[in-house]
Amino acid sequence: MTNTTDIPALTWFEEWLDNYLNFERLPKKDIFWLDTVEFLCRLFNNPQDDIPCVHVAGSKGKGSVSAMISSILEAAGYPTGLYTSPHIISLAERIGRAHGPLPEAVYEAAVREMCHRVDAIIPETLPGQRDLTWFELITVFSFLCFRQAKLDWAVFETGLGGRLDATNVVHPRATVLTPIELEHVEFLGDTLEKIAGEKAGIIKPDTPAIVSFQHTGGESVKNVFKTQAEKLHAPITFIEDVTESLQWELPTSLEAASRGMKTTISFKSPLFTRPITAYLHLMGKVQAENAALAAYTAKCLVPDITEEQIEKGLEQALLPGRFELTATGTGTTLILDGAHTANSIQNTLETLQSLLAGDKEVMPEPHLLFACARDKNDAIMVHELLSPELFSQVTLTRPGELKSSDVEHLYQVTLKETADMLKAGKRTPTLYCSADYAETIRKAIAAAAEAHAPLLVTGSFYLVAETKKILEELR
Repeated sequence: MTNTTDIPALTWFEEWLDNYLNFERLPKKDIFWLDTVEFLCRLFNNPQDDIPCVHVAGSKGKGSVSAMISSILEAAGYPTGLYTSPHIISLAERIGRAHGPLPEAVYEAAVREMCHRVDAIIPETLPGQRDLTWFELITVFSFLCFRQAKLDWAVFETGLGGRLDATNVVHPRATVLTPIELEHVEFLGDTLEKIAGEKAGIIKPDTPAIVSFQHTGGESVKNVFKTQAEKLHAPITFIEDVTESLQWELPTSLEAASRGMKTTISFKSPLFTRPITAYLHLMGKVQAENAALAAYTAKCLVPDITEEQIEKGLEQALLPGRFELTATGTGTTLILDGAHTANSIQNTLETLQSLLAGDKEVMPEPHLLFACARDKNDAIMVHELLSPELFSQVTLTRPGELKSSDVEHLYQVTLKETADMLKAGKRTPTLYCSADYAETIRKAIAAAAEAHAPLLVTGSFYLVAETKKILEELR
C-alpha cells in the first residue's frame, strides 16, 4: 500500500477497498447477509447508532429522495450526512453532506480508525468465516465518518434491495420507500411483489414508514408494504394520500435548461401551512413526486422545519448523473443520465422530449450514446429508447472496464429493433457499435458536435463516469 501521508485519504482508502469483493463490479449470488456488518459495527462500538438517521430504499428515485431529505435538513440548520451509491467520480460522492464532501480531516481520521483494525481481524473469527465485501466495508466506513464529523442527522440509501443490504443495520427515525419496478430479478425476485418484499425489509418496529407514489404494481405492491408495517406496528403513510395539487413545469426548452432554468414544482399537504413551491435543479416530472416525498419525510422528522426551509432545501438539492446537463466546450449539450431500467429510461425520454419540443425549429435531432451492464434487460431498454424515433444517430459501447457487459448481444438486439421499425415503416437511426468505450465516447461527442446536436448518454452510471472523465480531458 502507498503511505497514507502521500495521497488523499479517500484515494488511499479506495485502493485498500479494492482488495475486497465488489458486488457492483462483479455481481455474485449468495453474498448478502447482515451478521458480518453487525460484527464490524460491534468492533467499532456501533457507530451506526450514534446519529439519528433516515433509511431509504426502492427501485428508482431513492438517490434523489435521499439528496433532497439531506438538503432540507441542512437548510433547517442540521448538519446532515448523506450516504448514496454509486459514485460517478469520487468516493466523496457516496459519503459526504448534501452539498459536498466532508472535511479531509474527517476522512483521514476514519481511515486511521478503520483500516488497521480491519486488517488485524483473524479470518476465522468472522461470521461463517466469510470474506468481507467492498460494500460492507464502505458502509461501516460511512458510519465512522459521520460519527467523526459529529453530525446531527444522516440519510442512508440502500445499495441493493433492503432486507439484507449492508445499510440495514441502522435504527432509523423513519424509513422511506420509493417506487418499485422489476430490477435485479436474479437477486431480489422475479415479481414486483417479491422485490417490494425485499425493499420492505428496511421497515422497523414502531418506526414511521413513508411510501412514494407506486406507478407499477399499484395496490399489490402497496399491500406488501402494509402487511410488513402491520407486523411491526410501524405507522405507514402513502404519500399520495397526503399530497394534493401536485404540479410541475419543465423549462421551456433544452437550450433554456442548459442556461440554468429549473423545474418548477408545487404541492399541498395537511402537514404544511401553505403550498410548497420550489425550483429544482433535478429535472423531470418524477422529481416533483420525489420532492413531495422528501418534504413530507423531513417535516415528520423535524416538525419545526418551516415551509421556507423545505423550499430552500429542495432548490439546493443536487445529484450527479441524474439528467445532468453539461457542455462539451464546442457548444454541444450533453445530457448525462444513469437510467438503467425500463421505467427510468421512459422518464428520461419523457423529460428530454418535453424539453426538445421548445427547440424543435432550431435544434437538430439528438444523438444517443448507450451502454448497459450484462445483467440488464437490454432488449427492453433499446425498445424504449428507439420507439419514439427521437435519435438520428445511436452509438453503442461498453459501460467501462469495471462492469461486465455484452456489447455483441446489445448490438444484435438493436439490429433486431431497427429491423422491426423498418418493417413498421418507421424511421431508423444511423447505428455505430464498438467495445472500445473510451474511443467510442470521444467519437460520439465529436459526431454530436459536428451535427450541432445534443447527445444523451444513458444506460449506466459507469458510462456516465467514463464520459465525464473524457470531457475533462477534452476541456
